[in-house]
Amino acid sequence: MELRLGKRADYTVRAVLDLARHHDGGRRKAADIAEEMEVPASYLPQLLAELVRADIVRSVAGRKGGYTLARAPEEISLLEVIEIADGAVVATECVLRGGPCRWEEACAIHEPWLRAQEALRSSLAATSFAEITEIDAALEDRPRPAEAR
Repeated sequence: MELRLGKRADYTVRAVLDLARHHDGGRRKAADIAEEMEVPASYLPQLLAELVRADIVRSVAGRKGGYTLARAPEEISLLEVIEIADGAVVATECVLRGGPCRWEEACAIHEPWLRAQEALRSSLAATSFAEITEIDAALEDRPRPAEAR
């Protein structure tokens, strides 16, 4: 089983994390976000535009412009950002049979899989970018093992 973010959601989450990290520091330039978060600079403006349309990010044009979060990091969930980038976090195929999942042809694990899917969605919805920023800071502050010589 493979459970991972697609590139689009990965880069979008990284961009929002950068803006959450710098939430009290003013506007961020797209080039700075791209460099710090290792997101392709040519791709980032598309992702930021989607976030602006979704009212997650605000943008200001001009030399002193840039991007900021439209809401506090506590008010932005990981689920919300992932779904802006990749669409709904739901299974679209029957786990056992492949193809569209239909209630009239539900397989034996349909209900348990649905419960697991809802648990994942609930967990992502309960995870704010304030929490992710705290986790990220703790990871940055941890001691690194000495490099192999």
